[in-house]
Amino acid sequence: MKPSLAELSTGHRAATGGRWVVPLNSVGSGDVDIVGGKCASLGEMTRELTAAGVPVPDGFAVTASAYWAVVELNDLGRLIERLATADPSESPRIAQRLRDALHTAVLPDSLADQIRNAYTEMAGTSPQPIAVAVRSSATAEDLPTASFAGQHESFLGVEGADDVVSAYRSCVASLFTDRAVGYRQENNFDHRHVALSVGVQRMVRSDLGSSGVMFTLDPDNGFDGVIVVDAVWGLGEPLVGGVVEADRYQVLRSGLSDPSARPVLPVRLGSKAVRAVRGAAGLPALVENSEAMANSQVLSSDAVLRLARWAVLVEEHFGAPVDMEWACDGLTGEMWIVQARPETVQSQRNQLRIESVTVSDTGQVVASGRAIGTDAATGTVRVLKGPEDGERFMEGDVLVAAATDPDWVPVMRRAAAVVTNRGGGTSHAAIVCRELGTPAVLGCGNATEVIADGIEVTVSCANGPDGTVTEGISTLTRTVTELSDLPVTRTRVLLNLADPDAALRWWALPAAGIGLVRMEFMIAEQIGVHPMALAHPERVTDLDELRKIDELAGGRAHGSEWFVERLAAGLGMLCAVASPGPAVVRLSDFKTNEYARLLGGRAFEPEETNPMLGWRGASRYADPGYRDGFSLECRALRRVREVLGQSNLAIMVPFCRTPDEADTVLAVLASEGLVRGEDGLQIWLMAEIPSNIIRAEEFAERCDGFSIGSNDLTQLTLGVDRESEVLADRFGPDDPAVLRLIQDLIQRAHAVNTPVSFCGQAPSNDPSYARRLVEMGIDSISVAPDSFVAVTQNVASAESS
Repeated sequence: MKPSLAELSTGHRAATGGRWVVPLNSVGSGDVDIVGGKCASLGEMTRELTAAGVPVPDGFAVTASAYWAVVELNDLGRLIERLATADPSESPRIAQRLRDALHTAVLPDSLADQIRNAYTEMAGTSPQPIAVAVRSSATAEDLPTASFAGQHESFLGVEGADDVVSAYRSCVASLFTDRAVGYRQENNFDHRHVALSVGVQRMVRSDLGSSGVMFTLDPDNGFDGVIVVDAVWGLGEPLVGGVVEADRYQVLRSGLSDPSARPVLPVRLGSKAVRAVRGAAGLPALVENSEAMANSQVLSSDAVLRLARWAVLVEEHFGAPVDMEWACDGLTGEMWIVQARPETVQSQRNQLRIESVTVSDTGQVVASGRAIGTDAATGTVRVLKGPEDGERFMEGDVLVAAATDPDWVPVMRRAAAVVTNRGGGTSHAAIVCRELGTPAVLGCGNATEVIADGIEVTVSCANGPDGTVTEGISTLTRTVTELSDLPVTRTRVLLNLADPDAALRWWALPAAGIGLVRMEFMIAEQIGVHPMALAHPERVTDLDELRKIDELAGGRAHGSEWFVERLAAGLGMLCAVASPGPAVVRLSDFKTNEYARLLGGRAFEPEETNPMLGWRGASRYADPGYRDGFSLECRALRRVREVLGQSNLAIMVPFCRTPDEADTVLAVLASEGLVRGEDGLQIWLMAEIPSNIIRAEEFAERCDGFSIGSNDLTQLTLGVDRESEVLADRFGPDDPAVLRLIQDLIQRAHAVNTPVSFCGQAPSNDPSYARRLVEMGIDSISVAPDSFVAVTQNVASAESS
């Protein structure tokens, strides 16, 4: 039987020794019922993590027992009882009465005195009143299953003891805003058993500096290999309100263990046209940023690394993923953690199943922005000016609005998807949509103008960080991959991946690593410029191509560095997905006709009659015609290992015809600082030419392993062009001659203690092919992610037979 309101008041006061105000450093995680989720978390960090170097502003908490005392003194228990049992249509009227009563409530004399005394003690000998943040902390807030984000009021820059008491009243009254009442009802929290504590913290002057949020996993896909930091100028309220889009930084967690590494990926700059500063009555006021400020990076790499390391300490202490708020004081330059709460979306999902959606038959793109989540949805557009227009919004419609705040939640709950003009990855819309599992495309700029009310659209977040809104109803194909019953195999099963965004869809697969990263795919898709055109722009004569290269690279003088940084960022993310397993990166294996199609490529590529058998793979790397381009590839690889701290990166040399050619490549790599065996660097060899197998022992002296490429091996064994439609029926990696070569390589390589992997497409297209490889004694198989489960099951079956 649950206690009565009177019993709750008496019990809470007894739990705090009769005190209504307690220092933050005297409470901890077990005191949520006494000081609410926010203050309990702040107290825990202050008490346990300050000594470890995580700075938290000092302060005090007005306990939940004080709330119950106010309720009892002002005889509000009957109104709360009515709210808890009333018809939902009556809730707003009752909630309004409670708010009005609490705004003017009589406080017990000792409560007001305790608040004033605690504030005066915090101010110490300061001749001027100090500024504090007065923040709501409900006893059903910041829980692992419900965040209550934005439901209750907080006030910043409050000065003076009497104003702190007044702000306390306003915080308590916010327990009964319509949005807070609705949220509790939706999440089955009883109004009679939720109280409000209030935290008072020394104010960090982030209005003169910067602030933001931080996650110990990717909030859109749950990937726990990154720390995500969002940053804006000034106070953080415009970030949550969707008025500005933050700068986004990603830190590769595995690189943080190396104190000499700097595993910060290039920033994704947000549009920061305004910032929030201290305004009247403790509320933020917006001011315009200069163009230079709006376009400048908020945080240095040093600052991002400092925050990320604090985040790891906080997560380790709480034993679960966390969502934090941080602030940087513009007067002192000091950085602080001002809030931490459990991450309530991705950490609650079942990681033993992977759900993905493919969107096809798409119409014209009408808007694009920041993708929230990885899902897609279709529906009829309703362009709304405010939540008060929600009566014409039907279940399953697509909400299009300028931005959202907590008052929009009842409408958002009915939406198939949400599209906004403003907002980024940590705005109110993003937080709510992640919690609801609703796909959203935010920060489109002019969605309310270019998307017509009443039309049918498809909202897709299925292709990485950039979301789209397209005309018409597209075909959505959903796939569910169950992982709970996957067997454990002796033969390692790895993944073939080359797209960092796509890799984040598959990070939860229990793969042994990434067995094949095709670098040329990354260069073509993410860069699009011939490496030599960046190393030697003076040799590109096409002015239109030069202009496009300049636009992509931000000026030819910086083109080479742009290539290195961008390629390294993509490779680094793939290494993080693979960690702690290897990520085997195959050096570029463009053919001359493919290279020529890149921007600037025609100036550097000869025309060949048969590019498939021409100047490709290992033959290019030391050649003067590509040597400087290859140097850029090597710089990117070194950056991944040495700067980003991803020591699990291994290198694979493709299409290497002779042992002498292998020696040349090893020498070039060494001259670029990539020495086989140094700091654990492994260099593998693609086995895709019959000579690789015929001279296997010689090649084995020069590599740490072989990886069979079945397409080229089949082509060169059977003399069949792999791209010939006429001869397609004669091209097969299951041909006895090809299988015999594979068997021969495995036996001869194992005789000299060299492992053999298989990274060709055959096991992905035909999972039964994996059985044959296991029977031959293959060490590992690398497959496409969507065939991982089937291949793993086939491998286990083969191993047990």
